[in-house]
Amino acid sequence: MSTTLADKRALVIGAGGLGGPALLALASAGVGRLVLVDDDAVDPSNLHRQPLFGAADVGARKAEVAARRLGRLFPGVQVEPHDRRFDDASAFELARAADVVVDGSDNFPTKFLASDAAVAAGKPLVHGGVLRYTLQLLTVLPGETGCLRCLFEAPPPEGAVPSCAEAGVLGPLAGFAGSLMGAEAVRVLSGDRGSYAGRLLVYEARAARSRTVPVRRREGCPACRARAAAAAQHLEIDRTPRGGEA
Repeated sequence: MSTTLADKRALVIGAGGLGGPALLALASAGVGRLVLVDDDAVDPSNLHRQPLFGAADVGARKAEVAARRLGRLFPGVQVEPHDRRFDDASAFELARAADVVVDGSDNFPTKFLASDAAVAAGKPLVHGGVLRYTLQLLTVLPGETGCLRCLFEAPPPEGAVPSCAEAGVLGPLAGFAGSLMGAEAVRVLSGDRGSYAGRLLVYEARAARSRTVPVRRREGCPACRARAAAAAQHLEIDRTPRGGEA
């Protein structure tokens, strides 16, 4: 096991079609601690794209099943399951304790919360999404690159974009996207900037076509502005004279 990665902690939001492959990639690379958050149960309609689960797991809690499976496959990796929603009450503390945040959630409010929490905590975020035949991937480095709000500003109105259950997802594409996310997170944990830092990757499976879109920090972005203000306040505190200093 890599000594460097063995000391790292990854927070993975979602243990399904994106989070499952990402967790497998992180564990196989030797990341020492995996914290996974998922409040859902295994559903038979999702098995075609969720590699950590089988038919015998239907109805069981995803976080617990995923933790047991990863523990059997990679006994040297510590897996910490949280059978709960990634919400306002827990987001910042979970992000702050991690070395990287991997967002494999399946809804827009959670994705924006993950981005906001990672930016506020100053932790790198690997964001991923998949719908029908299209995937997207973005790495956010707080203070350096644009975040999810810099790109999209806010979640779309409820009902404006169909869910995975409504629109469908190509199973292998979810595995591909999750594996890319896991590999990107490993690069970040290894000290690399990340291949998709400040670059949104969009891949369309039917046309086998990909493109990247630059994601720059947007003036007025509330998440980045709050992060900058907190950093400035911290710097001001650090500069405060102490114990007899002039």
